[in-house]
Amino acid sequence: MTADDLERFRAYLNVLARSQVGPALRDRLDVSGVVQQTLLEAFRELSVDPRGRTREEAAAWLRAILGHNLADGLRRLSTRKRDVRRESPIGAGLDESSSRLAACLADDEPSPSRKLMRHERMLAVARALDMLPENQRRAVEMHHLQGLTLAEIAEAIGTTRPAVAGLLHRGLKALRANLDED
Repeated sequence: MTADDLERFRAYLNVLARSQVGPALRDRLDVSGVVQQTLLEAFRELSVDPRGRTREEAAAWLRAILGHNLADGLRRLSTRKRDVRRESPIGAGLDESSSRLAACLADDEPSPSRKLMRHERMLAVARALDMLPENQRRAVEMHHLQGLTLAEIAEAIGTTRPAVAGLLHRGLKALRANLDED
């Protein structure tokens, strides 16, 4: 695995990190900085231990590093003592968001070539999500990756259910267009 291979995971890690950091904390925690730190740590580890990894193994490895970095960032925001119970949902949440993203692209064919194609689609979806306008991206991620209802999303972003429905409709339409371009 090379630095270029790691860079292909950037959009994927951004999607996962945003799904774990609530809107109230995004102003205080630089999510893209946490992702950058994750990729830097992974690159450093590759220089020490360059063993080959499958794409699935690399994704799981990067999710673990991201989980630790998010927990560290959130802990720094808090003045309370370290509480391991507050950290464990981050890793579980990252795995759940990743599973939701993979489920959107699920394929019953378990062959290695199908797995690779599904993984490539997952990375393409993450890149396409990053290209969406912020409000549409947030609505799509909250609904499809976090499993929130329209009412929950409306409350979280301070708008109405019809407005959220519109954001989702436009976001999915733009997402499809971005995927077609990719």
